[in-house]
Amino acid sequence: MATITRTALYFTAPYRVEVRTERLDGPAPGQLRVRVAYSAISPGTEMLIYRGQMPQGMPTDASIAALGGTLAYPLKYGYATVGQVEAVGDGVSRSWLGRWVFAFQPHQSHYLASPDDVLPLPAEVSPEDAAFLPNTETAVNFVMDGRPGIGERVVVFGQGIVGLLTTALLARFPLERLVVLDRFPLRRETGLSLGAHRALDPDAADVATALTDLLGAPQGTGGADLVYELSGAPAALNMAIAITGFDGRVVIGSWYGQKRAPLDLGGHFHRSRMRLLSSQVSTLAPQHTGRWNKARRMALAWQSVAALHPATRFVTHRFPATDAPAAYAHIDQHPESTLQVLLTWQDA
Repeated sequence: MATITRTALYFTAPYRVEVRTERLDGPAPGQLRVRVAYSAISPGTEMLIYRGQMPQGMPTDASIAALGGTLAYPLKYGYATVGQVEAVGDGVSRSWLGRWVFAFQPHQSHYLASPDDVLPLPAEVSPEDAAFLPNTETAVNFVMDGRPGIGERVVVFGQGIVGLLTTALLARFPLERLVVLDRFPLRRETGLSLGAHRALDPDAADVATALTDLLGAPQGTGGADLVYELSGAPAALNMAIAITGFDGRVVIGSWYGQKRAPLDLGGHFHRSRMRLLSSQVSTLAPQHTGRWNKARRMALAWQSVAALHPATRFVTHRFPATDAPAAYAHIDQHPESTLQVLLTWQDA
């Protein structure tokens, strides 16, 4: 069994990231060893961990075997790696050698996995595009849970990477109106380029009036039919509730960690029969499971990645993995100029 030294990223304390070297033995029989080329930083979950805003001691992610344990420092995290198979253990076909694969693995230069735990890249998907697979699957899940319908008025709060991918999928539907909100001009402009009809600044003084005008209807049935809260800001939920019409749906895809904000569940909410829906990609909603499973949803996510070419649209920065502390500091300090950051591992 071969032994190599790999490089791995650890969150060690709030605002502290370390790049460590560690020993890796393998591959054992039935395993692949993959050399990572790219990994994508999640500006949602990972930044909560980076800032120390995650619930301490909560299970990391029971649906991803490579992320065992709990949310506690020191923590090796991440879930979007793309690389090439460089070695195989006994019992594994040598046809795997050199293949590009995606895996839900932490940020690290090499990993061991069984063939069942990696996803070969489709021929039409580039390695950098493949790093967007988890967030694209998340966007697919949000759209499935929201069930947009013909002629509906839809609003998306937050144009971070998941919000942008959700906007791109929603733009394929014959909606009457698709409105996006974000604080930063770059994100609003990108949402418009994906097919949103209007992009607004949620902090603008006239935003409430602008939304009322955009979501009104001649019949007096004003309000959004479907709203997505993907900003990561709990306070945005109040605005989402305020603009949702009778029997409308609010899909909450943000994970707030330890962040809290009071909600106004008074007259408008109480009388409008709206539904607040929690949506998270680890599972499928029961209404879908008679016809859908995770494999079918993943196949749709791959198709969406191939159609969107997200790396050319959304990657604003690439950092060598050895500069990972600078990458996280940049995301934290410069959200106005950042969409998606990739770590490159070729020299790690």
